[in-house]
Amino acid sequence: MQALVTDLGFDVLFKGTNFTRLLGGMWVTLKISLISVALSIVLGILLGVVMTFKNPVTKAICRVYLEIVRIMPQLVLLFIVYYGSARLIGLKFEPEFAAVIVFTFWGTAEMGDLVRGALQSIPKHQYESAYSLGLNRSQTYFSIVIPQTIRRLLPLSINLVTRMIKTTPLIVMIEVVEATKVARQIIDANRVASPNAAFGLFFVIFVLYFAVCWPISLLASHLEKKWSN
Repeated sequence: MQALVTDLGFDVLFKGTNFTRLLGGMWVTLKISLISVALSIVLGILLGVVMTFKNPVTKAICRVYLEIVRIMPQLVLLFIVYYGSARLIGLKFEPEFAAVIVFTFWGTAEMGDLVRGALQSIPKHQYESAYSLGLNRSQTYFSIVIPQTIRRLLPLSINLVTRMIKTTPLIVMIEVVEATKVARQIIDANRVASPNAAFGLFFVIFVLYFAVCWPISLLASHLEKKWSN
């Protein structure tokens, strides 16, 4: 058993503080993800409402914003914000702050489009029926539109959360010491003593991501099935 653990590279986890460091790197990833998700939800809801306006100027601005986010890879955005900010505005952001900016920029666009779709999916006759019953605009929104929008939006927004968490490891490219960066440091430090460390460490990272994302995906699937009936 001991030989198998060594052959697969798991032995390096029990050396010194390696496992604690790996968990610390995972926490950095989750912290950036959670902050970005929280900001994206708030800003995305506001953006989604704005995207339903019929003003041609706001529609054009929102369309350009969405196309930039959809076309530009997140890694390129990270490089632009982290390395380009010093040249463009004379400021050099901390790596974690730059990561939050980029993932919030991306998440807000995605969330805004989800909100727009959910709002526009409410049939017009429901508005007309509410007005015919004597409800004013605010009552119609709070009693009819918003509850239905939340039911349609929540499973999709939860899936967006998992996508953001899984994409966050890109921050290693701008010097953020997250889980994969810590793994590389441990591998380099134990290259002679534990030559198979890469498999063990990255398998543990896979398990950690799975433990975080799988319950979220299950929740999204459960809500989607429950509310589709």
